[in-house]
Amino acid sequence: MFYPYGFGFGSHWLLYIGVPLIIGIWAQIRVSSAFRKWGEVRASSNITGAECAREILEAAQIHDVDVVETNDFLGDHYDPTSKKLCLSSNVYNTPSVAALGIAAHETGHAIQHAKAYAPLKARMAIVPVTMIASQMLPFVIFGGLFFRITGLITLGIYCYLILLVFQLITLPVEFDASRRAKIILQQMGIVQPGGEMAGVNKVLNAAALTYVAAFIAALGNLLWLLSLRDRR
Repeated sequence: MFYPYGFGFGSHWLLYIGVPLIIGIWAQIRVSSAFRKWGEVRASSNITGAECAREILEAAQIHDVDVVETNDFLGDHYDPTSKKLCLSSNVYNTPSVAALGIAAHETGHAIQHAKAYAPLKARMAIVPVTMIASQMLPFVIFGGLFFRITGLITLGIYCYLILLVFQLITLPVEFDASRRAKIILQQMGIVQPGGEMAGVNKVLNAAALTYVAAFIAALGNLLWLLSLRDRR
């Protein structure tokens, strides 16, 4: 997320930019802390994240999704365009409670895709325009603030509006994937009720906060630019 500093400071900046930034940092700390704690707890099923993902895909009769390893820490994601379920090394190779929760969550996205889950389809449809808006933002905001071109600030508003819509659509997609993961892990006996399931809940609930924080950040940036335009 692009945060321009040095312009338009004051109560508006603190409210619209500072507060979302603090929330975002707090959410990331929560995720890292939960993953670190439950990443050290071995699940009783003793299967790795990769094995968990493949078992869930097999049970869901999804045979066209590849489970692959990526070196990005907490870079786990499902790519619907290539039908690849990418798991970070700490998830792919580890039989921990945290690894199973994250693997099941990402597999939940593959199940959404197979079932044509409407919010996921909407998010996939808006990805191209979202990428364009993200790439334009630094130049638009920089030009608008340094050269005081109101038209560029207005364009930045539209860019953040696109990002806000994307983040809004992302919320039900991520919450639903976590809901599916929690149900599947218990139904298949991959994690045990009690401590293990509590660990999965803490990891996935912490991860959900990052998506809420991203939405709040996009909203804050949008409101800040609107306040700048109105003052000019």
